[in-house]
Amino acid sequence: MIAKTEEDFNGLKEIGKICGEIRDKLVQSTKPGITTKEIDQIAAEMFEKAGAQSAPKGVYDFPGYTCISINEEVAHGIPSDRIIQEGDLVNIDVSGSKNGYFADTGISFVVGNGEDILQKICDVAKEAFEAGLAKAKPGSKKSALGKAVHNVAKKNDLTVIKNLTGHGVGRSIHEAPDHIFNFFSRWDDEILKDGLVIAFEPFISSFEEEVYQSDDGWTFLTDESHVAQYEHTIILTKEGPIITTL
Repeated sequence: MIAKTEEDFNGLKEIGKICGEIRDKLVQSTKPGITTKEIDQIAAEMFEKAGAQSAPKGVYDFPGYTCISINEEVAHGIPSDRIIQEGDLVNIDVSGSKNGYFADTGISFVVGNGEDILQKICDVAKEAFEAGLAKAKPGSKKSALGKAVHNVAKKNDLTVIKNLTGHGVGRSIHEAPDHIFNFFSRWDDEILKDGLVIAFEPFISSFEEEVYQSDDGWTFLTDESHVAQYEHTIILTKEGPIITTL
């Protein structure tokens, strides 16, 4: 969507704050011994208390209030009785709506002490996000964000997932633009507009560049690679980007 009115900005900031607080609480609660379903239940209670709705459940009838992915699971992991272990790479993705406005945010992190590569890809995902954010300006080409992400990955001897992308958000959970690549595409020359709302989400990979869908119809997997995501909802303005989900 294009945010134009004070009502738009306030509505986007409100649901962004709710999703950001849920994300942070779930990260804090992710300890060895807890199940992903127990973590998801915390989100359910927080959504209800805030008067907001889970986007995956409400829009797609996803079997959970949030997406929680572990290790080989890259995205859209279904909350279950799977128990979190020390050293796991976990991704928590929270998206929701309130009063007709949507936000989407996610982060990958290591539980306790894990392999060095796991912390590295998490750190690089954040670095790639910040590099892309610097290009997120009205009048710039959308492809500049992907180029920045890929350059950060290559500089760190890593790569990106090419078939998972950022997207527009605001009045629905997925809307135009339907993709924001994590790599440079010459033909992807759309000009970013003032007020555009996007979910920008670099996926940094240890070596594989594509994910595939599991038999459950939801979860995206890799064969051997480790992958980390870092995502926020952003309103692009002439004065600079507004991150609603901090």
